[in-house]
Amino acid sequence: MDTELLALAERTGAALVSRGAVLATAESCTGGWIGAAVTMVAGSSRWYDGGFITYSNAVKQTALGVSPETLLRHGAVSEATVLEMVDGTLRALRSDIAVAVSGVAGPTGGTLTKPVGMVCIGWGLRDGSREARTYRFAGDRDAVRRQTVIEALAGVIRLCEAPAGA
Repeated sequence: MDTELLALAERTGAALVSRGAVLATAESCTGGWIGAAVTMVAGSSRWYDGGFITYSNAVKQTALGVSPETLLRHGAVSEATVLEMVDGTLRALRSDIAVAVSGVAGPTGGTLTKPVGMVCIGWGLRDGSREARTYRFAGDRDAVRRQTVIEALAGVIRLCEAPAGA
């Protein structure tokens, strides 16, 4: 784990503790890297509940309840899908905040409408607040995945620092 990701994970933990919140993750293109980053922090069990690696569409459906219609209409790499992944994670675990990621890390798998480097990230709070964003990251597979982890954790910090109910 590099020092930048470790420092970001530590800041994420501090933000969650400050809010009194627990995080859970649902990962596709990062393959567990977000969970690995946060669990590098000693004491993370106080603020990280666990996560899902839902690489295939079938596992997105069975583990998290992502609807087949959403996958058919929008695809796995979509804001609609990551928001359903967030909902499924919040249903399954005791967490207060969930983050979900799905993307095309490359070097293959991209299309004209969903090129390599396109990643969707969703965040949600137990109170029902939801947000999703689509990113276009540059670089090789490792760079796309690393940037996804950074943006996912930065979004968790942003949620924690927002006023309650905002």
